[in-house]
Amino acid sequence: MTDVYLEIGPKKVFACSYDWPGLCRIGKGEEAALDALADYVPRYRVIAERAGLSFAPDAFTVVDRVPGDSTTDFGAISAIPPADTAPVDAAVAERDTALLRASWEVLDEVAGVTPQELRKGPRGGGRDRDKMIDHVIGAERAYARKIGVRHRPFTLDDHAAREAMRRDIADVLSKPSDGAPLTPGGWPARYAARRMTWHVIDHIWEMEDRRT
Repeated sequence: MTDVYLEIGPKKVFACSYDWPGLCRIGKGEEAALDALADYVPRYRVIAERAGLSFAPDAFTVVDRVPGDSTTDFGAISAIPPADTAPVDAAVAERDTALLRASWEVLDEVAGVTPQELRKGPRGGGRDRDKMIDHVIGAERAYARKIGVRHRPFTLDDHAAREAMRRDIADVLSKPSDGAPLTPGGWPARYAARRMTWHVIDHIWEMEDRRT
């Protein structure tokens, strides 16, 4: 069994795995979100195996429901579930960080074989490849501040700056924590790992799905 929680917004619901950061999918109701989560298990296995982990969930068990908000409906996870404020030991911290690192590696590889121009959405929307990567990196800079890591803006081709930021993020998240926010007004470690990994993986899958 794999424990999940449901983040319930006014119109949309996210189903998120507690122990597999980034495995979060959205639907128009609870059942739709859980069905979407199950549908994406094979794709998430790519990330888990890259992290050196065995991933074979046989069923999902809803163990909590938390209220979402307009961000949920917009399509991003937003709520911090109560379990994310529990202490995090070294093994869990290292495992969560391994999955985040794996998502970065897969994103870089997918971007490397993806054309610059991507197929547009049904209403003509969607970022092309480089703008999507720039968006992911910009979001990571903002997320990093939520765990006490600050980096100045840098350009997409500044690989050294990108890797330095990722190292600092991983260094913070790989350490045990007491479950409290890692910086005043910030995020607890487990939520930070889930939010960051989800955002990277969500754009990996978008990039794969929108190749021309």
